[in-house]
Amino acid sequence: MDRRTAALPGMGSFELMQRAGAAAWTLLRKRWPDARRIAIACGPGNNGGDGYVLARLAKAIGCQVEVVTVSAPPTSADAHRAWREWQEAGGSTHHFDGQLPDVDIWIDAMFGIGLDRAPAGNARALIEQLNAARLPILALDVPSGVDADTGCVPGVAIHAAITLTFIAEKRGLVTGAARDFCGEVLLDTLGLSSEVAAGFTPAARLLGASHLAGALPPRHANAHKGEYGHVLCVGGETGMAGAIHLCVEAALRAGAGLVSVATRSESVTALVAARPEAMTHAVEDAAALRPLLDRADVLAVGPGLGRGEWGRLMFNAALASGKPLILDADGLNLLTEHPQPLPQAILTPHPGEAARLLGVTSQQIQDDRFGAVEEIARRFQCTVVLKGAGTLVAALGEVTAVIDAGNPGMATGGMGDVLTGVIAALQAQHLPRFQAAVSGALLHSAAGDAAARIDGERGLLPSDLFPQLRRLGNPA
Repeated sequence: MDRRTAALPGMGSFELMQRAGAAAWTLLRKRWPDARRIAIACGPGNNGGDGYVLARLAKAIGCQVEVVTVSAPPTSADAHRAWREWQEAGGSTHHFDGQLPDVDIWIDAMFGIGLDRAPAGNARALIEQLNAARLPILALDVPSGVDADTGCVPGVAIHAAITLTFIAEKRGLVTGAARDFCGEVLLDTLGLSSEVAAGFTPAARLLGASHLAGALPPRHANAHKGEYGHVLCVGGETGMAGAIHLCVEAALRAGAGLVSVATRSESVTALVAARPEAMTHAVEDAAALRPLLDRADVLAVGPGLGRGEWGRLMFNAALASGKPLILDADGLNLLTEHPQPLPQAILTPHPGEAARLLGVTSQQIQDDRFGAVEEIARRFQCTVVLKGAGTLVAALGEVTAVIDAGNPGMATGGMGDVLTGVIAALQAQHLPRFQAAVSGALLHSAAGDAAARIDGERGLLPSDLFPQLRRLGNPA
C-alpha cells in the first residue's frame, strides 16, 4: 500500500513521511497540549524519518526538542532527507549514552512494521529506561518491539500511552501480548482514499460492540419458540454441575427457544432448582442420550463433561449424531485424543487447549495467534474461536475476525462455559456457523465490558454477564 500510494501523481514516499510526522504532531498537541519539552527516539528507517519530521515541526513553534538515536544516521533516502532537514532547521541528535533528558513526553519512532525480532543492544537499553521513566509515550505506527503482523513481543517493547498507526490498521496491534503495550490505538489514513486499499485482501476484520446491531435482528410479532431453535447442553459430570448450568443459562439468555440438559443423575436436582426453564434429563448412557440428540438443533458439549467413562460416552455419541455442535473444555481435550475433521463444529479453545489441539506449547500459540487459529480451522475443517485478549474467529474461506471487546476481569473460571451457551443459542436461531461464532464471541465480550463498567473488573463473575447478554442481545 505504501508503494501504491507513493506512485500516485503528486504523492511520493517522502510526502507520506511528511504527512505521518504532521499527523503525529497534531495528535501530540491535542492530547498533551502543555508538553513543551519533547524527546523523540529515532531509529534508522522510515519510522525514524517520521520522528525527524515531527521534531522539526515541534521546534518550529518553540518547543524544546531532543532527538535520541541508537544507531548511525538513517540510510534510506527518505529518512536521510528528513534527518538532513531537521539538522538544517538547527536541530541536533544525541546517541543514547544511558542517560535520558528531562522532558515531558517521549515519541517512539525507533522501529516500524518491519521489525520481527527482539530489540538488542542500545535499543533494548533505551526501551527499558523509557518504560521505567513512566512518562507518556506516543508510539508511531507500532510500539517498538511489537510484531505488527502477529502481536508477538519477543523481548522488550515500548509501553505506549497511545499508538498512532498510519494508512491502515495493523492486525498484530489488536490481539495477544501486543494489547499490553499499545495503549489506545488510533488510525490516521494520512488523507488517503479507500481506493488505495482496493485489490488487497484484508488480513482480518476488527469488530466492536457496535457491530452487534446488524447481527441480531429483532423478532417478528407472531413468533413462537420453535423458530428459535433447540439447544442441548451435554455435561455436568458429578461435582461439575456448575459449568453446565452456566452454559444452559447463557443459552437461554442469548435467546434459544428451547434448552435441554443431558447430565448425570446427581446433578439434576440442583440444575432444576437453579433454572427450571431448562428441560433437565438424567442421562447415564448413550442410549438415553440418543432421543435427546434427535430432538436438538444444536449441541453444546464440554462444560463439566469430564474425561471419565461417562464423558467419553457422551462425547462420542454427540459427534456421531452429525448435529451442529460447539465444543469446549473437556470436549476439546477428548478431541485431542482422537483428532478428526469436524465440519459441523465450532471449537472454542483457550491458548492451552489450542496448544493441545496442535501439539505445541501455549507460548507458541500466543506468539502467532492468527497462524494458530487458522491452522486449527484448517486441520479440523471447522470454525474456531481462539479466546484471549483480542479473541480471534477463523474458518476456511472466511476473513479472520478480531473481537475488539472484552476485559481482563473476564479471566476467570466459567467464562468459557457462558461463551459456549451463547454461541449455541445464536446458531440455533439460524445464524450461519461462522456468523454465530463471531456474533457470539462479540456479544459475550461486550456483555463482559458492560458488567465491568458497573462494579469494576476485579471480582467479575460469569453470572454477572447474564443481564447484559439479554440487554445487548436486544439492540434498540
